Amino acid sequence: MKHPMMEVNFYDTVTVGERGQVVIPAKARRELGIKHKDKLIVLRAPGNMGMVMIHTNHMSKLFERMTKHIGEIKKLLSK
Repeated sequence: MKHPMMEVNFYDTVTVGERGQVVIPAKARRELGIKHKDKLIVLRAPGNMGMVMIHTNHMSKLFERMTKHIGEIKKLLSK
């Protein structure tokens, strides 16, 4: 059974601009409630595979879920 925290959605591809900027696809912004001037935290993904952006308003909820499911997360990451 797939854990909801590990669910992945593909929105689109983005291109890194000259100044290192990317545009978050409109569908992702709508579905995730990201608005102008919102702050996002950028984290390196496990294994240097990329990055993850998390809205600052959701960080405490993320840590709570990760702590609750740390054993399950370790199993998934060790595969």
